[in-house]
Amino acid sequence: MLTPIEPRSIPERAKERLRILFIAKHAKWAGGLHPEDGNHALYHVETREMLQSLGLNLALADNYDDLFERPDVDFVFPLLNRGGFLNSEMMLPLLCTRLGLPYLGASPILRGLADDKHLSKLAAAARGVPTAPWAIYRRGAPVREGRCPAGARLVIKPNASSASWGVQDARDWAGVEAAVAGIHAEGHDAIVEPFLPGSDVEVPVITIDGEPVVMPMMLFEQADPTHLRTYYEKRDLVERGHKYQLVDFDDPSWAPIISEMTRTIADEFRPFDYGRFEFRLDAATGRCDFLEVNLQANLWSEKVFGRSARRAGLSQAELIETILWEGLRRHDLLDG
Repeated sequence: MLTPIEPRSIPERAKERLRILFIAKHAKWAGGLHPEDGNHALYHVETREMLQSLGLNLALADNYDDLFERPDVDFVFPLLNRGGFLNSEMMLPLLCTRLGLPYLGASPILRGLADDKHLSKLAAAARGVPTAPWAIYRRGAPVREGRCPAGARLVIKPNASSASWGVQDARDWAGVEAAVAGIHAEGHDAIVEPFLPGSDVEVPVITIDGEPVVMPMMLFEQADPTHLRTYYEKRDLVERGHKYQLVDFDDPSWAPIISEMTRTIADEFRPFDYGRFEFRLDAATGRCDFLEVNLQANLWSEKVFGRSARRAGLSQAELIETILWEGLRRHDLLDG
């Protein structure tokens, strides 16, 4: 039995008093799939519309330049995460911090910790959470075979990749070396890890009154457990067919274990307002490994967070308002 999440409502007096800036790459997008970002544009449009439906005093921006000088706002709702340059996840929190402007989400250093897959895996492993072996090959540092984890099939991707951008696989060191060189040539660090058969368990987490709330879990169930999901599939830019589907995950044996692992890792990132924690589950072998954490993850109603929210009894508008309520509460902006 799932426990419903009680939505939070921003007081009307706060809505009238506060000026909120929504900044996202597609904050002003008219609608439809973007030719490069696909459904990411739909997500930004939906979030804008949800914020507008709440009756907020809302301003829109779609460029980092809009925060080089302090805008006439009280709080920032930042979704300009994929800026097209390395470690861009940290840029908006840094700009807001520089201006002394309150914003939704984790601090710059925590955003960097989460965005760096190597560092987040170190944090999980240090807490005793099962994590498959991996190797980080920083751009400009030696690329040595001795550091590479063992495995008949290895996955190579940018260390700060999102939505599986740049992911590829190899079955020998020559293939790994070539893939790493290609990622370095594009200006990114590379992470290498064994391919783990199974399916991804997605665990959305929000914080309410400062405490992490584990939302209903979802599973990217794969028809072929050896399939490597691509960026283009995740962004709906190609037909994925029946390779995988997002389904409810309520396994009575695994859900409590994964929930506890999530809480353990989440403690390293507080306060973060909202984020998604990912695990690879191979039910056939009884193995579950931490993969990564995505702070300020995709909230779109058709993705993990939106689907999970419905299972928790929240409408999409209630999900967005509850998350924003938490950020405003944490910055003492709900009253006064």
